[in-house]
Parts: sequence; structure tokens; C-alpha cells
Amino acid sequence: MAVREQFDFDLNTLRQKLIEMGSLTEIALSKSIDALENQNIEKALEIMEEDETVDQLDEEINDLSILLIAKQQPVATDLRRIMVAIKISNEMERMADFAVNIAKSAIRIGDDPLIKPIETIKRMHAIASEMLSLSIKAFNEEDVVLAKKVADMDDQVDDLYGQTIRELLELTQTSRDSMPQITQLLFVSRYLERFADHATNISENIFYLVKGRHYDLNN
Repeated sequence: MAVREQFDFDLNTLRQKLIEMGSLTEIALSKSIDALENQNIEKALEIMEEDETVDQLDEEINDLSILLIAKQQPVATDLRRIMVAIKISNEMERMADFAVNIAKSAIRIGDDPLIKPIETIKRMHAIASEMLSLSIKAFNEEDVVLAKKVADMDDQVDDLYGQTIRELLELTQTSRDSMPQITQLLFVSRYLERFADHATNISENIFYLVKGRHYDLNN
């Protein structure tokens, strides 16, 4: 195989590992919200165990990226592709950690009846999950229009986060005995808000990949 063919093959391997990592992270987040809503401790424990696969992919992506830089000494767009892959992998590893944190909150709540339906949390999850899915698609297709759409969706998550916090804080006035659960639900809301922020970071990296300069899409 020619040098360029091998390089393109390795770049594609890097891309596929990122796509797989994104898929696993999206699944972990969905399972964590399901575990929370249905108070399924077994599922929450599974999420914690399966996080090792995401961590392993993160390591593989970093190792392959370093190898490509050392062996091929890429320049310009090719170098940006590799650097962006490292950054996106790091973002998704943190996002998967948020799914684990939600699973831990589900375990801490246990089988105590939920103090309120978690509808706003579920809506936050739906948007944040779509943001991750679209950001990976935008990376794969190097599509800045799609990346900008992801960043714009972050405002919806922020609005729902504010609404959820207000609703939970109101409950502290009448349900002081449920403070431990309220605290965990506040944490879950924060984890989802941060998850969406990291999806926006991925979008910013896609802009850097395509345009060759950094953009702040959070403003």
C-alpha cells in the first residue's frame, strides 16, 4: 500500500473510532436517563461498567493520532483532522463521564419515589443527545452548517436547565425531607447542561477543522 493510501486508511480508522465512541456515549446517556426514570439500579451499574469501552477508545484514538503525526508528519488540513480528532475524543470521554454521573445519581436516589416527573430533564436529554449525534455527523461530513445548528440548540438546553432548577428549588420549600433527592436531580440537570456544552465544543472544533481558525459558538 502506498504511503498516502496507508495514511488515508489510518485517517478513516480514526474517524470510525470517533463515530463508534460517539454512538456509545449517546447510548450511555440514554440508558442513564432511563435508569433514573425507572429507578433501575441494574442498568445504572451497567453504564458504569461499560464506560471502560469508551475510555479504551479514547486511548486508541490518542495513540493512533500520535502515531500518525510521528510517522507521517502531516501538514495543513490533514494535521488539523488529527488534532481535532484528539480534541473531539476528549470531549466525548467527558460526556460519557456525565452519563456515568447520572447513573450514580440514579443509584443514590434508589427506589425512593421520584418527587416529581422528570419531564424537563427528559427534554434536556433529548436535545443534548441529538446535539451529540448531529455533531458527529458534522465531523464526519466536515459540515459547518450542521455544526452551527448544534451550537444553536445549546440555548434550548440552557433554557430547560434554568426551568428545571427553578422547579426543583421551589420544591425545597415544601419538601425538605426530600432534599437528598432534589440535590441529585439538580446534579443530573447540571450534567445534562454540561453535556450539551461539550457538544458545542465539538462543533467549534469542526469549524476549526474546516475554516482553519477558532470560533466561539457559545456567544
